[in-house]
Amino acid sequence: MMLLTKANRNALPALYATDGDKAAKAVVKFFTPDGNFTWYASEFDGNDTFFGLVDGGACKELGYFSLSELTNLRGRMGLPVERDRYFSPTPLAELGSNVHAS
Repeated sequence: MMLLTKANRNALPALYATDGDKAAKAVVKFFTPDGNFTWYASEFDGNDTFFGLVDGGACKELGYFSLSELTNLRGRMGLPVERDRYFSPTPLAELGSNVHAS
């Protein structure tokens, strides 16, 4: 599966475009099918760097993560990160009420 399609790239605002916007939305969702991590991308630099919400189960943080990191990452059983093809853009505020900025 391609982690980031051309349509995904076009839908993601540029880095810092939604900075301070309380209504900023997660546009793309990535997850480990054999783990407990989920990444919600809300901005993208067009190359490798995302900004968004990282949900590790017990800890949720707003911060930066990279496409190359997601591409190379494997879960506990060796499965690669996948993109949720059925995810609808969702406000970051709805995805985590106790979010810490990194």
